[in-house]
Amino acid sequence: MTIEDSPQSTAKHWQHCTDVYDFLEQIRLRPDMWLQGRSLRHLEALLTGYRVALGVHAIDEPFDFWPEQRFTQWLHESRGTSSSLSWAAEIERTTPADSTPVEEFFRLLDDYPRHAASKPTSPQP
Repeated sequence: MTIEDSPQSTAKHWQHCTDVYDFLEQIRLRPDMWLQGRSLRHLEALLTGYRVALGVHAIDEPFDFWPEQRFTQWLHESRGTSSSLSWAAEIERTTPADSTPVEEFFRLLDDYPRHAASKPTSPQP
């Protein structure tokens, strides 16, 4: 999905993001600003920090990107794989030659909501 096709194509300050998906849309808009070398490992670290901040501030928000949570489970199910790799490592390992890991992540992220809406939320760590 290009920026022009994105549901929300307006950059805003990260503090104005309403949830993790809103935050990810800001990263999609300006990946070079957020991700050194466009590395999924940097994205994974940002999301880990986001999740830790939710806990520190006692904010109850669904978060599917923790290592054993729904996004990782869906990724392995949809690819028919079984692995102990994180979602970032799995995507980096299997990105097609005509794409980049960050592009592949956002392509997968666009497919993920259909799965997330059909499954019950599991408890957060």
